[in-house]
Amino acid sequence: MKYGYKSVTMDDVARELGVSKKTLYQYVSNKAELIEKTLEYDVFQMGCWVNEVGTSDINAIDHLLLVSRRVNKNFNEFSPSLIFDLQKYYPELFKLHIEEKKQIVYQNIKTNIQKGIDQGVYRDDLDIDLVAGLYVQKMIAMHNNELNLMENLTFEKIFEVMFENHIRGIANQEGTAYFEKQKEQLKN
Repeated sequence: MKYGYKSVTMDDVARELGVSKKTLYQYVSNKAELIEKTLEYDVFQMGCWVNEVGTSDINAIDHLLLVSRRVNKNFNEFSPSLIFDLQKYYPELFKLHIEEKKQIVYQNIKTNIQKGIDQGVYRDDLDIDLVAGLYVQKMIAMHNNELNLMENLTFEKIFEVMFENHIRGIANQEGTAYFEKQKEQLKN
């Protein structure tokens, strides 16, 4: 996470783990397989967390607020060099990883929208598949540095505006009032 995939060697990994390189190679055959396993674990962790939050009894808007805080926290801990290294040196792993994460986000948003409709905080006339797909596309666009038109915008600010627009677009009057109340509580 700190130095990127390219600059870290298998010797570095073995040393950090306190094992010999020979022991490390009993679990993985090469660096690409190690990276693949770390990406699989990342997707597994994300899926577990999303399922845990998604099956809880919290309000659909609170669910999205909780997820948004987690996204911001994860982004702040993530080194841009990781994405660069994956794209440049392990493009197939990168593509697979992004596709798996997109599917988790897509399914999570679909579930959240249905939950919000059932709870009476989201509009009942939404095309759930379309809204979930648009959300995923917005998330992808946010991570594309070429699309940032203003240099002084941070990921956090872009995400905050995108997230608020999403909630306001799907929430009914009751949901919007609830969202405003939650935003005010977060400020305090």
